[in-house]
Amino acid sequence: MKRQGGFTLIELVVVIVILGILAVTAAPKFLNLQSDARASSLQGLKGAMAGAAGIVYGKAAIEGVERLETGDAGHKDIDGIAVEFGYPAATMNGIGEAVVGLSNDWSSAVSGATLVVGFKTDSATAATITATNCFVTYGEATTVSSGVSTIVTDTGC
Repeated sequence: MKRQGGFTLIELVVVIVILGILAVTAAPKFLNLQSDARASSLQGLKGAMAGAAGIVYGKAAIEGVERLETGDAGHKDIDGIAVEFGYPAATMNGIGEAVVGLSNDWSSAVSGATLVVGFKTDSATAATITATNCFVTYGEATTVSSGVSTIVTDTGC
């Protein structure tokens, strides 16, 4: 007769303990996915803003108004988007119109020549958005050659 083979009780306990240790060390890595998702959303928003700014600048260049600022003779909006030196202005009438969903899905506030955009909140002031340390800053063009800047701050996501 053949002797039946199997696992002893001690072998099963050891395997369960090892699996428990692996679960305890790996679980924190998977539990903090929300901050990674928020940071990735900000990177996507930055890309959308940069892409929209490039498209609007291209349209302004085609129309020959990429060197004009508000107040210059011949200055005009591009497809209903307020522009400064051909790029969308840092307002909701500027970059807010150029990026689809910016006004509905995000909180934003103007601070000087920049627009601060963060996750949707009830009170949307530049101070409350920047206090979260989880936002995108869009800086409008201030000269003909400066272009725009989009900066992500995600240390508080």
